[in-house]
Parts: sequence; C-alpha cells; structure tokens
Amino acid sequence: MNPAHPVRLLALLVMVLTMAGCAVNPVTGKKQLSLIPESQELALGAEQYTPTQQTQGGRFYLDPELTVYVREVGMKLARVSDRPDLPYEFVVLNSSVPNAWALPGGKIAINRGLLVKFEDEAQLASVLGHEIVHAAARHSVQRMQQGMLISAGVAGLGFALSDNEWAALIMGGAAVGAQLALAQYSQSDELESDHYGIRYMKAAGYDPQAGVELQELFLKLSQGRDSSWLNNMFATHPPSARRVQENQALVQQLGAGGYRGRDVYQRRIAKLKELQPAYDAYDEAMKLAAEGKMKAAMDAINKAIRQESGEAKFYALRGRIYENQKQRDKAQADFDKAVALYPEMFEYQLYNGLNAYELNNLDKSRDHLERANQVVQTSIAYLRLGDVAKRQHRRDDAMRYYSRAAEAGGDIGEEAKRKLAEMSQ
Repeated sequence: MNPAHPVRLLALLVMVLTMAGCAVNPVTGKKQLSLIPESQELALGAEQYTPTQQTQGGRFYLDPELTVYVREVGMKLARVSDRPDLPYEFVVLNSSVPNAWALPGGKIAINRGLLVKFEDEAQLASVLGHEIVHAAARHSVQRMQQGMLISAGVAGLGFALSDNEWAALIMGGAAVGAQLALAQYSQSDELESDHYGIRYMKAAGYDPQAGVELQELFLKLSQGRDSSWLNNMFATHPPSARRVQENQALVQQLGAGGYRGRDVYQRRIAKLKELQPAYDAYDEAMKLAAEGKMKAAMDAINKAIRQESGEAKFYALRGRIYENQKQRDKAQADFDKAVALYPEMFEYQLYNGLNAYELNNLDKSRDHLERANQVVQTSIAYLRLGDVAKRQHRRDDAMRYYSRAAEAGGDIGEEAKRKLAEMSQ
C-alpha cells in the first residue's frame, strides 16, 4: 500500500468535516455533525419509502380506512413536534411482526402485527410519537453519517432485511432504505425518542402513561423468546427495563392523564381483528412450508384463503407451494391472482416471472421480471432477464442484465459472471 494513501484519506475526511461543520439537532438543541443536507435527507426518505415498505410485507390494503386512521393520529403528534413541516406520511404494513420504523423526512410505517397488540389510541400514539422523534431528530441520517465516516459509504452499516426471502438478493436503493429503516438505533437514540415522544403525546392531549405501557408490552412479548425471534421482532427497538423506568420517571414529572380512546381504537381495528385468524393460518402455513411439511402447509393456506379470499399474499404462498410440488400451471394461476390483487408488489411480480420462465413463457417472464425490478431490484430478476434475453437472441440486453446481476455476491453473482464471460468469448 502506498503510505501516502492514509494521509490523503485523512486530508479528505478533514476537508469534508470542515465543509460540513456542525448543525443543531432540531429536537434536542444540541450540536451534531451534519454531512447530509436537509434536501438530501428528504429526497432519500421519499425515494426509499415505497421500496422499503415492499421489503417488509407491502401495504395492508384490505382495510384502507385503518391507514387513514393511523395517519390522523400520526399527524396530531407531528403538528406538535419540533419539525412540524416535514412531509410526514404514515402507512400500515401487511406483516405479523410487531414493529414500526421511520425513514428520513418523516416516512413512517407500522405493522398490523403491532396494531393488534394495543388496547387504545394512546398506545398507538406512543409508537407514532417515538417514530416521529427518530425522523425529527435525524437519527437515521446520523447513523448513515457514521457509516459514511467508517466506510465512506452506506455499506458500512450493519443491517438485516427481516425474514424476506429475497433479502440477500435485493440491490440498489431498496437495500439502502432497508438499512436505514431496520438497523438498530443506539441506546441514546432510543431513550431520546422515548423522552420526546412522550412529550409530544402530552402536547397532543394523550395520556403519556401509554409510553410506559408500550415498553412494558415489549418486555412482556420478549419473555421466553429465542434470540432470532427477538432480532426479527425488535430489529429497531430492543426492549429494556431501563426504558420502562426512565419513561415512568418522565410521566411522573409531566403528570399522567389525558385521552386514551379505547372505544374508538377498538372500532377502528375491528376489521383487522376479524382477519386475524386468516393471518394466523397464513403464518402457520409459512412455518410448515419452511419445515418442508408441504401437505400440512397447503391445508393451512387453503384455510386462510377460505377465510379471506381477497388477500394477495395467501395466493402467492399457495403458488410457491405448488411450485415446490412441480405443479407450475397451478402455481401460475395463483401468482396471476396475487398480481391481480396487488400489482404494485414486487414479490408477486417476481414469483410470476420466475415461474413463467420455467414454463418457457419468455415474454410473460420478461414482463413480470421487469415490473418487479421497477419497484425493487433483485439480482435473481436481473439474472433471469439475462437468460430470457439470451434465449430471444437479444445479446446486448443479455450482457447488460448479466452485468447488473454480477454486481451481487453469492451464487447469483457468480452465475451471472460465468454467463457473461461465456458471451464475451
């Protein structure tokens, strides 16, 4: 290594820090390093909001009024926050994992699996207030900057893309968004979000005691669970007895009491509770399929479909089970149904395209794989698009697709490199 390289790197870092200077945290008023301007922060959140939702289950579309309600509650808190002018958005995601997250710029998501754990609107407000602080205090941006300083890029952040089966194959911006949404916050960031989130609750008229109850709920849910389950469930918000204690001390200081909204909340989530048995059957089918018990998995997913015939993910899972059983025509019918119900969801387009390729329906495969990559880019989609193009004698397209797939690591990247080399001979 050239000994001058570390010197040049240090000089570059000093220059960047000098140009960036310090900024004031809009929530705490404390000085902090600011390498990323607000305009870039807002653009990043806006660009990655939809792709990141899709890597975490996609929208819960069966009850659109539930998302309207969550948005109404969220905006009550956003208006009393330290950054009320951020372009806040709120969405309910179709995931059983009890979690919530925020992207820069106030792009916030909460899973249906967390909503069913709450008793009233104040508890919902507690989570949304917490996430609003993460956005208002620029916590995601700060973590991103730390990654930049360590590795000169977002790749320095450690993260997991939940249990999405395409996690290791996701490329491009969606991977960045998932890093920011799911990388674990520091303990200080979590305590800060608890503290100011409770203050936002109080200012919006909610009972701040719900903030204590939230952490007590998380601790209760974590009891007796193995570490892998906890990593998935609390990817961003690990439970802590210290947080319960500190939240309680703050509530005693502010004074408990305020709006709870139990009756309203229970009415608003009635549809979700009605659907819960169908989602329980789906989760059981997923578990059985992962264990290789395909007949039992098929029974469970058919039960889910009988209970709710309008849920796209149920058909997508049944199609995957049919694929496993080499019944590709039946799989195709189910993937078509999933796409018809939720055409924006990249996973269903991807399943459809991959299965169509195996059925030698190249035009259909190309169409669905391209649609999938328009929302979330995956190395497997690029690889199969290359295969389609090669078989259709579109050499330049094939090489372009293989080149993109080759950017990925693992078996997909190696296969793409091999095919690219063969075409280059």
